[in-house]
Amino acid sequence: MAATSAPTRSALPIVVPGQLTLRTIRGRNGPFNVGRLATPIGEFAVKDAELEQYPEGKYDGEFIIRYIFPKSYPVGGGMRFEIRASLDGMTLNGIDKLSRDEARSFAAQDVDPLDEELATQPAATPAKPAKASKAAKPAPVQASANPLVDTTPFGVDAPSPAAAVASGSAEDGDAALFGLLWPLGESVKLDSTIDRRALRAQIARLGELRYALDFKTQEWSRQAEPQPA
Repeated sequence: MAATSAPTRSALPIVVPGQLTLRTIRGRNGPFNVGRLATPIGEFAVKDAELEQYPEGKYDGEFIIRYIFPKSYPVGGGMRFEIRASLDGMTLNGIDKLSRDEARSFAAQDVDPLDEELATQPAATPAKPAKASKAAKPAPVQASANPLVDTTPFGVDAPSPAAAVASGSAEDGDAALFGLLWPLGESVKLDSTIDRRALRAQIARLGELRYALDFKTQEWSRQAEPQPA
């Protein structure tokens, strides 16, 4: 099991210039980003949820470091140790592509931050079965409004994703996915403090809706429809 030291917080966040290198890795939960931040005060691993939005590459800018902490986790039958930085914000100036060597410098077996978060969540306590009542009728099955939460009772076949989409409108699904951000405007700024799985679903859906990220403003903007030739 991963051993984590408590984050060391400073009295005030530290603002430093640096270069953030992001690498996109394909994992069992889909693609995820891991980062490496090189600064005058040291080099740190960065796995903040905020980074899920950005394409792979090298970003120059200024970074607000909230705290720095050691982290160890099991990888390939052994343990990996790294110093991580948690960011409180950043101002990015430009982006360059990764070279082949820079891409290879990241471990392909790097742990998905989503798996780390799920591993630290307490296990749900199973509910005690209710006593059967002769007069009681089975409660109707109700679907959750959140498309990321499976509320299907045990023993009941859940509909396939295709069937779920067919049974309800895409607009209803988008409204549940984006919550307070819905309806979407011409520009959207995502909240990276929400559940990481929900954030990834929002990012994927914005791409389908023809939104693109401006990494300088850190906002998603609707792209114009392509004109027929």
